[in-house]
Amino acid sequence: MPSSLKILAIAGLCALLGACSLFKFPGVHRIEVQQGNIVTQEMVDQLKQGMTRRQVRFVLGTPLVEDTFNPNRWDYINRVRDPHGEVTQKRFTVYFEGDKLVATSGDWQPAGWQ
Repeated sequence: MPSSLKILAIAGLCALLGACSLFKFPGVHRIEVQQGNIVTQEMVDQLKQGMTRRQVRFVLGTPLVEDTFNPNRWDYINRVRDPHGEVTQKRFTVYFEGDKLVATSGDWQPAGWQ
């Protein structure tokens, strides 16, 4: 088989395999993909001003992002891709002064905070 025919056959096979990913086959199970930290309103409601870093880590878990330039800020990020490919992202940030929790921001707010 000439080398140009082999290259053409390989290119055709690659194109055929690549085209298979464009079709959505019925009955194929697609899963929800969740990345990052799972944060719920119930978890956020447990936070109180003045909690230590260790207490916040116990309630929320280890943050996905600890800013190396600002060690007094922890970011909790959650991304979910549903089976249809839709992506939603939520963020929650806690701020410390020294070892004490002083503020929060993001998609959830603790109950009773100003």
